[in-house]
Amino acid sequence: MKFLTTGAIFSSVAIMCGTANAMQYDNGRFALRLTGYGTGGILERLKSDEKPLGLADWRARVQANYAVASGQTLGAVYAIDEIAIDNDKFMREAFMFYENRDFGRMEFGFTDSIARKLSVGLPDVGGLRVNDNPLFYKKITPDGTVIGDTMLTTGRTALRVNVASVPTNIAQYGLSVSGITDDYDYAIDGGIKIRQPYGKLKSAISLGASFMSKPDGYSENSFTPNVTADWRAQASAALNLQYNSWIFGLDTRVIYDRNPIGPVSDGITAGAGVSYDLLKYSVSLSYILSDTGIWDSDVENYLDNTVLASFRYKYSENVDGWLSLGLSSDTPFLSVAMRITF
Repeated sequence: MKFLTTGAIFSSVAIMCGTANAMQYDNGRFALRLTGYGTGGILERLKSDEKPLGLADWRARVQANYAVASGQTLGAVYAIDEIAIDNDKFMREAFMFYENRDFGRMEFGFTDSIARKLSVGLPDVGGLRVNDNPLFYKKITPDGTVIGDTMLTTGRTALRVNVASVPTNIAQYGLSVSGITDDYDYAIDGGIKIRQPYGKLKSAISLGASFMSKPDGYSENSFTPNVTADWRAQASAALNLQYNSWIFGLDTRVIYDRNPIGPVSDGITAGAGVSYDLLKYSVSLSYILSDTGIWDSDVENYLDNTVLASFRYKYSENVDGWLSLGLSSDTPFLSVAMRITF
């Protein structure tokens, strides 16, 4: 497994999907790259007499680069995945970017905020998307609202400008502004990632903050209610540590909605995880806590705990299989699937 906080120079590339197996075309100053994955399998609810649920997940991302000068690149990105389809969208993200190796990167279009792109996630070797709209919440409906994603997000459906610095020494930081959407008036996000990638003990710390003005039916994901409030504020923090083949992670995210209308979906989520690699084998153990409604004394808060243990075997550079055993919303489950990466 690659260390969660390394990869491409700019985190937007690293978050979407791995680049080791990319299909790439180069012609002088122009380059075209296709990356993605496809997963197919089943999820069995162990206390239920119902048939196993089919499990399908996929993502495809195309990036075009043009080197306009030495150290300067123009490009465009389009991506689509199962999450977008679940939310009736025709894209995961679509944006243009400009990179300058001396100053940083600017993005314009529909994409994640810089606070999310500079975040680090929980260790996980399975394919149930622990760090991105988890699939187990889609398959096992909780009894109440959960905050399933420990990394800060303000969505990808508003027109956005991201600006990120070059990773200078150990720090990288950025700012994000979005608007022109029916979901809210505007949102401002900021993030910073501090890395120590040398020596036996490598580390990364990420911090993020966000303010969203007047969310109006804003939907964060497919398993939480839409948010309507005066404003939404968020903060997140995460820590990753790697020692040899061990990776340890801690994540937390706080959401506060001012004068929300309808079902509440703010609160606190926190997670912890550990993974270990040995040749072609990887194992991980993850835990996510979600507590919603804690700021409003008029409603009963909903506490949800999820534990997930995963095992992965890498058959080849492009094919691996995984098995996950978990407990979510008091429902134990077993999931087995195969993934093809390209």
